[in-house]
Amino acid sequence: MILTGHGCAARLAAMDSVAILIPAAGSSSRMRGRDKLMEEIDGVPLLLRTVGRALRTGCKVLVTVPRDRPDRVAALTTLDHPNLMIGPPLDAREGMSVSLRHGAGWASDAHPAPAGLMILLADMPDVTTQDIQTVLSAFVQAPDRVHRAVSQSGQPGHPVVFPRRLFRQLAEVTGDSGAREVMANEALVTVPLPGDHATTDLDTPEDWAAWRARHKS
Repeated sequence: MILTGHGCAARLAAMDSVAILIPAAGSSSRMRGRDKLMEEIDGVPLLLRTVGRALRTGCKVLVTVPRDRPDRVAALTTLDHPNLMIGPPLDAREGMSVSLRHGAGWASDAHPAPAGLMILLADMPDVTTQDIQTVLSAFVQAPDRVHRAVSQSGQPGHPVVFPRRLFRQLAEVTGDSGAREVMANEALVTVPLPGDHATTDLDTPEDWAAWRARHKS
């Protein structure tokens, strides 16, 4: 794809100023023994599908992984991409917060530190590279604000971009509430994505079955 003019400049600025964290250290506890991130779509595990879409933006991408899912790490190593970093194994029992703390520390320690950190959930199959770029481009226009993707009807979803001034707060979150407490004190910029791209996640076998039924060719 050839980019020209203002759109190209904004996208290149986003690539340079935002890092992407993909929290993939969860236990898939609601999948009754299956690993939701290794479920395949068109022959590709969901985790690799999400990571590949993030990498196509040109941003640096950190993926956190759990201690007890070596297959996730093995799959990620097949990508062999210079912008991909695989974090050390984390304890999934600590919930989303352990990934957020690690990602915020990674972004803070980078030289130069990025202007923003995007949290892109790994289990959202409808979020495309274009969707990610839409949120990145919005962030470039107001890089001191939290930007949150919403569905076409306005329902809050993901991805979310946090400005650098909030990295320290993200590095101190606890429990499985993620970054909700950090966002609670912020005036969010909402970024609409098509349909339910920002809100569709696949946590259970029933979620997977329903999603696959909707996407049958």
